Order: sequence, then C-alpha cells, then structure tokens
Amino acid sequence: MVKLLMSWDIKPGSESEYFEFIVREFIPGMTKLGMQPTEAWYTVHGSGPQILQGSVAEDLQTMKEILNSKEWQHLQEKLFSFVSNFKSKLVRPNGRFQLL
Repeated sequence: MVKLLMSWDIKPGSESEYFEFIVREFIPGMTKLGMQPTEAWYTVHGSGPQILQGSVAEDLQTMKEILNSKEWQHLQEKLFSFVSNFKSKLVRPNGRFQLL
C-alpha cells in the first residue's frame, strides 16, 4: 500500500462551501478513483496546517495513475479554490499518525 498525505488551510469566508465540497464531491471522488480515505484531522487551536488528510491506494502504480488522472486534477483544482498552503507527500503507511 501507499499513502497520500495532504495538508492545507481553509480560505477565510469559504468554510461552508469547503465542507459541502469535501462531503459531496472530494471524498466520494477520491473513493471512486480508487483511494480510500483513512484519516482527517482538523486543527482547532495552535499553529500548523488546519487540515491533515490521509488516503491509501493498493500500490504506488495505482496511486500514480490516480494522481495523473483528469478526474483527480479536476477535484484538486476545485479543492484549491477553497484552500491555501496545500502540501502533499506519498509515504508507506506505518499504522500510526503520519505527518508531511
């Protein structure tokens, strides 16, 4: 398995639209493409990214195909309209909480 770790901050004033997009499009879209969301963390207080999200795919080749697909590019572009400071990294899952 391979895990995609992502982090970002929600743009001020777009919280409602952001959460609706995440629930209705982003997570279902990831699942349809073959990624399985494993965790999502929302930072309420303190420094660091506001959102941390992890998703897995069965292997590196599958993940690369997903990340290079037009469908993923569309989801990511729409996500970018609601967020800033986006970062991502591919790692091997270790069964523990993982950071970028």
